Formats: sequence, structure tokens, C-alpha cells
Amino acid sequence: MSQIPVINVGDLLEMKKTHPCGSKVFKVLRIGSDLKISCTGCGRSLTIERIKVEKMIKKIHSVGENSNV
Repeated sequence: MSQIPVINVGDLLEMKKTHPCGSKVFKVLRIGSDLKISCTGCGRSLTIERIKVEKMIKKIHSVGENSNV
């Protein structure tokens, strides 16, 4: 079984595929059974089922983590 990723509000999600604007990084705005995420490139916000988002994630950059994204 695969481990369920821990996603918090404010985390940056690096996706496997790019958004049409060219960015791969999204910011988490709301969590629940659906996730509301915002593209860091163009600002477009999306609401997607949690299971679909978990399959699309390549890496999670946590809020408390110092990262250069």
C-alpha cells in the first residue's frame, strides 16, 4: 500500500505535468475531500478531488521547510 501524503494549507505542490501557463508549482488554499489549489505562475485557482491531486503530485514543499521553489 502507498502512504497517504500529508498536505496542509499553504504547502507548495510540485506536479508531474505542467499547467498550460508553464508552471508546475501550485499553492494549497483549502483542504478536505477536495483540494483548492492555485497556480503560482498565472494565479488560476482550481478545485480538484483529493485522490486525483495525490496521483498528480511529484513533491510537496511544506510551509515550514526552507526551499528554493
